[in-house]
Amino acid sequence: MSTLAKERRYPRIGLPHGMGVTWQSSQASTVARVSTLGLGGLFISTPEPPPEGDFIRLLFEIPGGEVRARAVVRISQAGKGMGVEFTFMSLEARALLHRLLQRLIGSTAS
Repeated sequence: MSTLAKERRYPRIGLPHGMGVTWQSSQASTVARVSTLGLGGLFISTPEPPPEGDFIRLLFEIPGGEVRARAVVRISQAGKGMGVEFTFMSLEARALLHRLLQRLIGSTAS
């Protein structure tokens, strides 16, 4: 297990088919794919991610509704994507995301 994985507060799950996400920084707005998802953040596959430390806005659809969140870029890898940590999300959106992750993690454990 990597050091980063040990430091995470929440488990993440890989999304082999991805999930669409719209993200917006101060310089750009684009649609991309989420490759891993967790209650604390996600990894977005995008060729030109913003630099580490930048704040972005996120919008994505999940079963039950829409999630809007703000996040900070923790890892930025040109040509690959970015790992982001959520900094704000409504309680309703967080509950939706939590329910989705419980279902997904439960289905991979079977």
